[in-house]
Amino acid sequence: MPTEVAVVGLGYVGLPLARRACEAGLATVGYDIGADVVEGLNQGSSHIEDIHAEDIGAMRAAGFRASSDPGILAGAHTVVICVPTGLTPAGEPDLEPLTSAVRTVARHLEPGMLVCVESTSHPGTTEEIVRPLLEAHGLRVGEDFHLSYSPERIDPGNRHYTLRTTPKVVSGCTELCAKHATAFYERLVDEVVLAAGTREAEMAKLLENAYRYVNIALVDEAALYCDRVGIDIWDALRCAETKPFGFSGFRPGPGVGGHCIPVDPRYLMTRAAEQGFAFHTLRAARTVLDAMPEHVAGRARDLLVAAGKDPARARVTLLGVAYKADISDTRESPAYPVARALSALGTRLAYHDPYVERFEVDGVPVPRQPSREQALTGSDLVVLLQEHSEYRSADWDAAACPVLDTRGTAEGRHVVRL
Repeated sequence: MPTEVAVVGLGYVGLPLARRACEAGLATVGYDIGADVVEGLNQGSSHIEDIHAEDIGAMRAAGFRASSDPGILAGAHTVVICVPTGLTPAGEPDLEPLTSAVRTVARHLEPGMLVCVESTSHPGTTEEIVRPLLEAHGLRVGEDFHLSYSPERIDPGNRHYTLRTTPKVVSGCTELCAKHATAFYERLVDEVVLAAGTREAEMAKLLENAYRYVNIALVDEAALYCDRVGIDIWDALRCAETKPFGFSGFRPGPGVGGHCIPVDPRYLMTRAAEQGFAFHTLRAARTVLDAMPEHVAGRARDLLVAAGKDPARARVTLLGVAYKADISDTRESPAYPVARALSALGTRLAYHDPYVERFEVDGVPVPRQPSREQALTGSDLVVLLQEHSEYRSADWDAAACPVLDTRGTAEGRHVVRL
């Protein structure tokens, strides 16, 4: 059977897309440079939490196979690029995985093929970077093949808004490209939203997460102010959220994490700066968010001193090091800078997370507490960083130490909120 869909990058974005394509009855294959990822999928196991072994079994029964040989892309009707676009160690946008993937696709580009990019990047990436790389071998967009940009909207752990039920923004380099992309995605999702062009679609993705980035920074800064002057920020938020219009609730926390919120605004700021424009709001938000881990460490130090403990010798346990509740993903988690800030105080760090089996900070493993209960009884201070379901049922009164709650979900006589 001819390949209808080839997915490039089988991670948190690509694998759900491949599964959905199989569900829609499309002959689907996957390409990934990770040999362990490919081997696991072909043996029936999944490395993504939202996709289980039975899902992989159903995909394989539908004919899906994965390969680390780019030759698997040859002959595909549609190729979807879903590789990660993160940050360099210096915190700058890293487009190398995307450009590498595009070059690989270019070597297997054929007349009539539709190429869809889902990887997040700055406005102009599709036209200014992807298109020239694909056209380098002689074929032309809109004439010989079609090129689309459709930003991913995957939300790991979200059972309500799935790939199928989340509206899909779609665009094309030409009107015909957009029509081909729309026809493809209409087979996968319930609603397609057509953007005016690729730059508008690229901007929409960045704007979605910049909105969250700025609003999280706003409530974080409000929390810092309220802490200084003795106002209960959590009660203020509870009251504000009763307004049925004009207010969207966000929560303070130890920082932001994940594959989108801390990353996407950097792409927008960097690109805008190259074009001579300064995003003052985003830069101000970054200043606030970057300061939150130090604030958490400062509160932890003060609580230890108040309890008569020397921070330089205190046992501090981090509860929840994933970037989001009830998942194992630690990408860009605020747990990393919080751990660094606490280590700078000399504390003896440990962690507990029901989803994360190993947690390393700058290459150094952090000891794992065997249970939540032992963390609460065997520490001088516990810092609640993530609101996993398991922690919502915790008996915080059983703690033998103060509990610094950065999420506003814990209650008890030992609990001190951020």
